[in-house]
Amino acid sequence: MGAQLRVYKRRIKSVTATKKITKAMEMIAASRVVKAQRKVAASTPYATELTRAVTAVGTGSNTKHPLTTEPETSTRAAVLLLTSDRGLAGAFNSNAIKAAEQLTARLEAAGKEVDVYVVGRRGVAHYNFRERKIAKQWTGFTDQPEYADAKAVAGPLIEAIETETAEGGVDELHIVYTEFVSMMTQTAVDGRLLPLSLEEVAEESTAKDEILPLFDFEPSAEDVLDALLPRYVESRIYNALLQSAASKHAATRRAMKSATDNAGDLINNLSRLANAARQAEITQEISEIVGGTAALSDATAGSDK
Repeated sequence: MGAQLRVYKRRIKSVTATKKITKAMEMIAASRVVKAQRKVAASTPYATELTRAVTAVGTGSNTKHPLTTEPETSTRAAVLLLTSDRGLAGAFNSNAIKAAEQLTARLEAAGKEVDVYVVGRRGVAHYNFRERKIAKQWTGFTDQPEYADAKAVAGPLIEAIETETAEGGVDELHIVYTEFVSMMTQTAVDGRLLPLSLEEVAEESTAKDEILPLFDFEPSAEDVLDALLPRYVESRIYNALLQSAASKHAATRRAMKSATDNAGDLINNLSRLANAARQAEITQEISEIVGGTAALSDATAGSDK
């Protein structure tokens, strides 16, 4: 029984150490998700107003811009997938990857070639393990993304959609990321970034009783769109990066809380088993003492005769 008790004590010590780590990670994730939420809230008004400005310019003029004009035939598409650099976040990365795979399948079913752009080591590892081509990848900033990171991601994507398809360009750009709904709910979503559908944005504004402002364009509406559209793409990607970061921290917090609770339950179970083993050991020792005393008494009684 002594050996069994030592095994239980070693396991309790090991699980207790793990519980301390998961509890610390839970607290760190909780603090980071609050900061990420604030960044999401701060970036949303800028992205909204920029979208309204682009829509006002596009609908208020007859300018045809490659980033707002639907191609006659779309044969090639780009998909930007946002994942995280680290794991320990439950199904966060697998849900985003699954959504990207489903979107890719739909685009390919429509007869389009798909170029995949990936942010985050988890997404890169998924495609590399399956020996699937990645057009471009970015890592190292998913936990705390900055606007400069979004700008670095947007650059090659804008260049690809402005390039002729025959020369390696794409006709449309889609993005897959995890939307932060609440601390308990994060949903993998996909949407088309480019070409920007001005009619849909205008209809949304009308449904919200918003009146699009009227602008005078100087030097021209085309030049204004040339300046605004890259900023629009950058702001949308930045907001998506922040949403994904907040979702990842929330998922990590939830996963670490579950791990901490499970560790506590395991410690309680092991403690009960250790107590039972110690009681059995004490009972056995008492039995051995009583048996030895009885045998000694019998031996002494026999010698007196």
